[in-house]
Amino acid sequence: MAKNLVIVESPTKAKTIKKYLGAGYEVMASNGHIMDLPKNKLGVDLENDFEPEYVVIRGKAKILKDLKASAKKAEHIFLAPDPDREGEAIAYHLASQLVPGKKGGGVQRLAFYEITKPAILKALENPREIDQNKVDAQQARRVLDRLVGYKVSPLLWSIIRYGLSAGRVQTVALRLIVEREQEILAFKPEEYWSVTAKLEGHQPPPFEARLVKIKGKTAAVTNQAEADHVMQGLKAATFNVET
Repeated sequence: MAKNLVIVESPTKAKTIKKYLGAGYEVMASNGHIMDLPKNKLGVDLENDFEPEYVVIRGKAKILKDLKASAKKAEHIFLAPDPDREGEAIAYHLASQLVPGKKGGGVQRLAFYEITKPAILKALENPREIDQNKVDAQQARRVLDRLVGYKVSPLLWSIIRYGLSAGRVQTVALRLIVEREQEILAFKPEEYWSVTAKLEGHQPPPFEARLVKIKGKTAAVTNQAEADHVMQGLKAATFNVET
């Protein structure tokens, strides 16, 4: 009976790693996440510091049952999902199910970045605890996805196609589009005129300048009558040019 249990995400990785470790190790796969927020309700307690409610993912009960059975027989449990925040969350949920009540204790975390024998053995020589910061980061992302997308996705189903989902990125982008469209609809066009003059200084070449101020005040020309009046006054005016 293997004294050590190693759990990875992928069955393919499990087979390869088993060849490296030999008879003293049992290597199993979780096939990705085993727990997630429920599909049939929000799953986030808005009144209790946004506490998430995790449930075993549908179809993963048999995998979890087999993992628990092997964990009971093992002296050491090593969790080796991918070394990113998703993998850390998988490790955390595995620990909560395999060693309940210890909040991730009773197991060790392995992190390796390549599936080679030296990398696997080096990870076993340097196990660590589950990184709670990465777990919290993944959980925050998942909760945010749920809060901003859960009520928008059904709208997509009714208008476009069933099965589409809106998360933290799509929903914010939609909000920006809506706000911009509201600004466009609320825009009231106002007539304005620009007055330009072709000027020439002591040195060539001639250049064009736009009228900005008249006697220190902003030149606001809103119709042709005002433009004609300004043009008449400019015939005898002295120009100050600014760049």
